Amino acid sequence: MVSDAYKFAIPAVALGILCALAHITYAAVLLFILAAFICYFFRNPDRAIPEGNNLVVSPADGKVVRISKGTDGEQTISIFLSIFNVHVNRSPISGELKQLEYKRGRFKAAFDDEASRVNEQNVLTIQGQGIRVIVRQIAGLIARRVICWKRPGYALQRGERIGLIRFGSRVDVVLPAHAIVLVNVGDRVKGGSSILGEHA
Repeated sequence: MVSDAYKFAIPAVALGILCALAHITYAAVLLFILAAFICYFFRNPDRAIPEGNNLVVSPADGKVVRISKGTDGEQTISIFLSIFNVHVNRSPISGELKQLEYKRGRFKAAFDDEASRVNEQNVLTIQGQGIRVIVRQIAGLIARRVICWKRPGYALQRGERIGLIRFGSRVDVVLPAHAIVLVNVGDRVKGGSSILGEHA
């Protein structure tokens, strides 16, 4: 469980105890259930990171909702995270975090394709051996905070934890034209362990 959970779970537990002491049973039960869900939401499981050269793993848990190509051949894989998915994000490749850019924006529903363009987000550019990958941590209708724990210049390992998005969101992975995408729309992936593609 990541430390962010305590900011939300402790107040819920405290209020639940107060309600229990005041014999407001239903409120106390609801608050304890809320605290349990918060701990569940902020879970941070270990993952088996696949070995092998030139692999690109998923930066997030969720469902692949879109795969698109840009005018220069770059390929974008969009992953939607529901509130029931793990929300800790991971690096898709080993490499240096070259750039971290925060973009203010709107809070459209994360499953909307327009969210990739207009929503609040962190944009991470990671330079690996023979490949440059862009990861976008995108806030959604409920998610109001995108968090990156790393700073430019940091040497990332494939599958390493890099950040968090709170309460439902979207993550886009932008791969260069020469990368081979190995997932399809509708596939469910797990951060750090599911292989999205490979490159030469």
